[in-house]
Amino acid sequence: MIVAYLRVSTERQHLINQRNEITKFAQARGMTIDRWEKEVVSGRCRKEDRNLGHLLKSLKSGDSLIVTELSRLSRTLYDIMSVLNNCLERKITVYSTKDGYAFDDSINSKVLAFAFGLVAEIERNLISLRTREALATRRQAGIRLGRPANYRPKHQLLNEKRERIADLLKQGVPVKTICLRYGFSRSTFYKHWKENKINSPSDRY
Repeated sequence: MIVAYLRVSTERQHLINQRNEITKFAQARGMTIDRWEKEVVSGRCRKEDRNLGHLLKSLKSGDSLIVTELSRLSRTLYDIMSVLNNCLERKITVYSTKDGYAFDDSINSKVLAFAFGLVAEIERNLISLRTREALATRRQAGIRLGRPANYRPKHQLLNEKRERIADLLKQGVPVKTICLRYGFSRSTFYKHWKENKINSPSDRY
């Protein structure tokens, strides 16, 4: 089976140019496209979260995948190599029409894939290094990393839902039921109640 994968990042972009490019490529080599897979999604999304992930799982040994550019598979070289290695291991040929690459079971393809893989590993290490350096710079500047002090999302939710919770209590809804509905524990509820000194009937939850 020969599959063509088309991807654009926004609805404003058009798939027709990619389709024409792949059609010409296939005709010049006497190939017939059995399936067209189209997708409008950012290349930064993980392949598992895109149609591409399902497409790759459906391919079998001897199948071919055609794209206009390797960047259609992903925006990061590391992810592109992950796709290529997966296909090579399963004996699935990947063609990139504009780049002029054909990744198959040949020695040349494996050497090329190894070179790409080495560059991808270097890229990943550089990104990791830049991240660590940026964090170190922020620490030296005295910038606090991580969540703010006293960050308590459940207490924030209690504040946001305060009026609604008050109405439910007036209707006789048990605290346990309210806690289950909003996803916090009764201990959190009562702690928040005590800390905010909510004692009067008109102000209590």
